Amino acid sequence: MTILEGLTRLRQLSNHPRMVDTHYKGDSGKLEDLSHMIENALLEGHKLLIFSQFVKHLEIVKEFLKSRKIDFAYLDGSSMDRKDQVERFNKDPDLKIFLISIKAGGLGLNLTQADYVFILDPWWNPAVEQQAIDRAHRIGQKKKVFTYKFITRNTVEEKILQLQKNKLRLSENLISTEESIVKSLTREDIEMMLN
Repeated sequence: MTILEGLTRLRQLSNHPRMVDTHYKGDSGKLEDLSHMIENALLEGHKLLIFSQFVKHLEIVKEFLKSRKIDFAYLDGSSMDRKDQVERFNKDPDLKIFLISIKAGGLGLNLTQADYVFILDPWWNPAVEQQAIDRAHRIGQKKKVFTYKFITRNTVEEKILQLQKNKLRLSENLISTEESIVKSLTREDIEMMLN
């Protein structure tokens, strides 16, 4: 458990140091990249789905959007207005951004108004990422959908991507949950991520 907690903290640091250190006042390269991508996408009139596994990370993105006076829909596991948020995003042409936690948005959402999907952090199980992306690839989608993954260089995130590639055959051949992917990690997999 200690190793998994350490890996989670490393993943959080890769997103934004404030997720681990609440007193951190600096910026995050990932947030800077995200802000540029959001601004460009909005200028071009795109609608965006922004997914993160970490609600803390979504909170940081919410602060950024509020500081720029950019309206957004929001959904995490504690949201009680799930249907209202989805309808707002789908029906309001001026509402361009939907922030979604992976646990809340992995299944059952039809968000065909979106044509950009931003994945803020890689998941252990690539099938979970695909479920998130599939929210925009539903019946009724008339636009080409572009997906962007935000990966911080020289961090555990790059190693997770490598692990995903190494485990892809397993996840393609078996229906696997994130828990089963984590349980299937070998000592070598964990050492590779920590080195």
